[in-house]
Amino acid sequence: MSFDAVGRFLAALDPAHREAVEGRPHEEQERLAAAWEEELERDTDIDILDELSPPAAESEAARRVMARNE
Repeated sequence: MSFDAVGRFLAALDPAHREAVEGRPHEEQERLAAAWEEELERDTDIDILDELSPPAAESEAARRVMARNE
């Protein structure tokens, strides 16, 4: 499994969004991954969820990023 930001972001997405993002240019994928990392860092609700379930927190942050970018 990839540990770069784009790879981690893609892994956190649901299958439909993952496929859509994989079809975008790499620069766009990097921009979305950076937004995802920012979401993980700044949202206190996700911080709490991260303590309970890191994969759930990453998925929630990915969902939020995609909702803002659709």
